[in-house]
Amino acid sequence: MKIKDLPKSELPRERLETYGAEFLSNEELLSIILRTGTKGSSVKELSQSVLSLCKDAADLKNLTLNTLESIKGLGPAKAVSLLASIELGKRIFIDTSYKDKIKVRNAAEAYINFGHEIFLKKQEHLLAIYLDTHRQVLAHKIIFKGTVNASLVHCREIFKEAFLESASGIIIMHNHPSGNTHPSSHDDQITKELFMAGKTFGVEIYDHIIVSEYDFFSYVEEGRIAYA
Repeated sequence: MKIKDLPKSELPRERLETYGAEFLSNEELLSIILRTGTKGSSVKELSQSVLSLCKDAADLKNLTLNTLESIKGLGPAKAVSLLASIELGKRIFIDTSYKDKIKVRNAAEAYINFGHEIFLKKQEHLLAIYLDTHRQVLAHKIIFKGTVNASLVHCREIFKEAFLESASGIIIMHNHPSGNTHPSSHDDQITKELFMAGKTFGVEIYDHIIVSEYDFFSYVEEGRIAYA
């Protein structure tokens, strides 16, 4: 049955207004986001096609723009709208879960909670995790992408966010697209620059972690903080 064939009281939008969003199925919620179908595909069928790509609702966060656009009838505009909604949901989850509850006390906890955000990237990405005195996460942010080096501009960006968040410490994390987490001379240099800047600004650098999909390297745990 297509949505247009349903009684008005059973349409997703009307059901949300009557019962609340929490009582709608994933398919109904997607139908509201997608709004309309296309020639040859109802909005219900489009929603089912999207969900068929996922084991569960949590899998929606892994969908890419290319994957969504490959669905017959789901054009660029609908794909972008859906991806934006998914991204907003991810950010809400991060703000309510990570920010308020997650403590990062060592490199393994940092990797488990945040490594997945960058370890599959095809370019190097540098992510900063901002912590309070109890090692509780205040915020995290990808500062830049490209070759990691000892640029003073990058240091300024990292510490500017620390001041905005009133952070007492920072964990720096970046990925090696090659999969080899052994630090390069550039990595050593940026680590030295960041630790020196941290001492100057009064914001401690708790660690610098290099990540790949299956491994990570911690400057602290490997005793390489002496570089600073």
